[in-house]
Amino acid sequence: MLTVGVDVGGTSVRAGVVDADGAVLDTARVATPSGEGSLEEAIGAVVAELAARHRVAAVGLAVAGFVATDRRTVLFAPHLAWRRAPVAERIAQRVGLPVVLEHDANAAALAEHRFGAARGARVATLVAIGTGIGGALLLDGEVFRGAHGVAPELGHLRLVPEGRPCPCGKHGCWERYCSGTALTATAVELLASHPGASGLLAREAAGDSRAVTGRRVAAAARDGDPLAQLAMSDLARWLGEGLALVADVYDPEVVVIGGGVADSAPLFLDEARERYAAVVTGAGHRPLSRIRTAQLGDDAGIVGVATLAREPAARRRTCNGRR
Repeated sequence: MLTVGVDVGGTSVRAGVVDADGAVLDTARVATPSGEGSLEEAIGAVVAELAARHRVAAVGLAVAGFVATDRRTVLFAPHLAWRRAPVAERIAQRVGLPVVLEHDANAAALAEHRFGAARGARVATLVAIGTGIGGALLLDGEVFRGAHGVAPELGHLRLVPEGRPCPCGKHGCWERYCSGTALTATAVELLASHPGASGLLAREAAGDSRAVTGRRVAAAARDGDPLAQLAMSDLARWLGEGLALVADVYDPEVVVIGGGVADSAPLFLDEARERYAAVVTGAGHRPLSRIRTAQLGDDAGIVGVATLAREPAARRRTCNGRR
């Protein structure tokens, strides 16, 4: 049985056809629109594109936002247009297939626990670093959702009082200092404070300030650009600080670093591990969590939510067969 997983992020809507072994067989992608109706239209379009090429039984949406406990409603999404929206029902009407919702980090964590870097871990945390930060906690392979379905919202832990403003309404959130968006902001600040810089990043920014993106900063850091490397070091520092907080609260066996920024892990992860080990409570006198990169990469959310969508679809197929 094939299902479609859709990762609805702040930057792009990515969809994939997934089989029972967690393999992504086909993909489609569009930029994330800003309006509620246009966003749902875009989701419908990528699902229809894939359904035209494959026989699929259900759809799962991995959403960067608060998903109600019934997994039918998006309560709030800092980087998306939905507010208390019955998204599963609306998308199901558009695509003519059953639809389930899941927080994108929960979906990725489930995929990594079943197929990847957290396989077999009793207590596992996933930190998905992309446009923002998503977080998930698995206890014996089950998602911990909290009383109202919105836990753990790790990206909005306040690390810097009165720090950078965040779309959630607060200031100083972890994702404002450790994400693709944060990497851009840090690079822009460094360029402003080093007006005489002559590296690759400075030359690109001089031609067009919009050239300073998280991806370009990472690429410049790989090429040895000093300011870009400083920006990556800043991200590493804040990743380590945040991971220490996560360890203080959850004491996970393994922390999986996922999301688009994880593709650049060689540039920052060792430094982040060192910072985490230095500042975690009881440093030097306690076991440390294993910090690993996601084995499924950027596809983890797609695989996880497609797998979730498959389970009720399989039950419906079984019941229909019995009739």
